[in-house]
This record gives sequence, structure tokens and C-alpha cells, in this order.
Amino acid sequence: MNNRELTARYLAGLRLPFMAGVALVGMLCAAQAIAQVPARFYWKSLSGANAVPVVAMSMSGNTNPLDYSHTVSPGASIEAEVALAGFAHTFSVGDRAAMAAILVPMGRISGEVTVAGQAFKQSSRGYGDPMLELGINVIGPKAQKNIPDVLRYEPGFSLDIIGDLAIPIGEYDASQPLNLGQNRWYGRLGAPIVAQLGPWVPGRRTTLEFLPAVWMFGTNSNYVGHTLKTDPMFQLDAHLTRDFTEHFWGSIDAVWYKGGGSTIDGVPGGKLNNVGLGYTLGYQINDNVQLTFGYKSTLNDSAPGDLQLDQFMVSLVFGWHPLLEGARRLKGEK
Repeated sequence: MNNRELTARYLAGLRLPFMAGVALVGMLCAAQAIAQVPARFYWKSLSGANAVPVVAMSMSGNTNPLDYSHTVSPGASIEAEVALAGFAHTFSVGDRAAMAAILVPMGRISGEVTVAGQAFKQSSRGYGDPMLELGINVIGPKAQKNIPDVLRYEPGFSLDIIGDLAIPIGEYDASQPLNLGQNRWYGRLGAPIVAQLGPWVPGRRTTLEFLPAVWMFGTNSNYVGHTLKTDPMFQLDAHLTRDFTEHFWGSIDAVWYKGGGSTIDGVPGGKLNNVGLGYTLGYQINDNVQLTFGYKSTLNDSAPGDLQLDQFMVSLVFGWHPLLEGARRLKGEK
């Protein structure tokens, strides 16, 4: 590596601790919309980093976008405006990088839905189900515990194990089908993969990323007077990401949903076999603040029973690390 590349990596390395914030934004947007984990979510950063995001999303389709199982209601017209807030923290377990996060959705959902032959036209507002995520790297570079570790970091090939759990305490009205809370436990087990393509130099970084995962759902025994059960759903996310400049990057995003068949009082509904496509653009405003914009939509959705969902997202995240903030104070920076 020449001196120019080393200098570029050092300057970018001072910003890498705040990638935890970018990651959290991605998780929030994905989890609460069409459950697609966005690009660069599982990039690693300096242990001890923290982040707080503000996210705004507008979504529409024939399923409740706040329900991870994406139970399709043929002919339904549903819209949601959602804001999300949370907190993420990176740490190390031995030599392995890890991250923990909590996220809380809030907002409004409305639409026209038919359930078990009964038509509903309603709206709901308030808080959704908080979600916890815990992840740890099992294959790849060791955890970054200091600035020299950051300067040496390259993902190469990395593999994580993650677990998510939603706590069913969000707003729920059993007399209506559209709610921000889902009145049941649900979660995910996954194995994120990041493959580095080419040099790891700011402005030239390229990655190919995958996340195979399985979502599992508990039973909602009070779903407008019925019992709702959902089979496990397999999901595969894929991303091709590229730096345009040191501060600006983009990605092409794809997702595939398979399974997740639902039954209402034992009467089976359709299963998912749908593909979505989107893009993400990210811009680092300064060392602590990142702006992200994204759009995603399902593709093979022409039949009434197909999953139909569109999402626009804008996010602003503030991230910090005590080590770097302390260094700035020593230098007299504001």
C-alpha cells in the first residue's frame, strides 16, 4: 500500500466508527418496511461506537408494512407513514466484533382490507413493537479495538450470526386488522456475508453482500376475532455496493421472499414467492452525521395474491465514539 492510500485510509478510518449508525439506519428501514436489510449494514467498525438515528418512511401496498410476515390481502390498499428511532452500540467478544441495537417504530397506518370475508376501512396510530438485534462475527477480520486496527481493517470475506426479537407491546386493537403492533412474538435468525471486491481504499470500495435468513412467528389468537398463524419465511437479501467518492456511495439491492404461508382459523392463505428491487444512496455530511435515501419495490406483483409493496426512505443518523470525541477535545476542536 502506498503513502497516498495509507493516508486516505487513515482519514476514512477516523470516520468508520460511525458506520454503526449507518448500519442501524439500514436495519430500521429494512425491518419496518419490506424486511430487507440494506447495503453495508454488516460492515464492521471500531468497538465502542454508538449511534442514534432519525428515519422517515412512506409505504404503500396490499400488506401491512409493519408486519414482517407480509400477509397479503388481495385487493387491499394500505398506506403507512412511519418514523423510527433507536440506539446501537458496537463492542467486542474476545477477538470477534459484535453489535447490539434496539429500535422503536411509530407513526400511522390506514387502508381498506378484507379478512375472512369481512371488509374493514380503518386507521391506526401510535407505537409499534420494539425490536432487539444482537450479532457477532464468526469468520473474518478480528474486532477493531483501536485506531491501528481500524487502519488495518479490510473485510475480505466475513460471516456473521445474527438474531432479532420483536417484543409485542406495540399499539394493538383486536377489532381491526391494521395495527402498528402485531400482538405476537416474532424474530429472525440469519448469517450475513460480506465479500470485498478490489482494494479497500475510500472512494474505491466495492462489496458483494448476502443475507440468508429465516423469520419465525408466534400465534395471534385475537386477530379481529380469529386466530392467525404464519409458517416460517425464508428471505435472501443481496447487494452490490460501490463508493462514488470518499463521502458518497450507492448500491443496487435485491430481495427474495419464500414461504410464510398464513392460516386464519385453520383456513390456509397464499404463500410468498416474491422478488423486490431497489437502490440506496448514502452521503456522509461530516464525521458524525450521515444522510441516506432509498427506494424499494416488489417486481413480480401483477396477480391479486402477489405481494405488492413500495417504500421511500430518508434517514439522518448521528454517531460518536468516546475515544475520538476525547481526541478532538484534546486538540481543542468544537
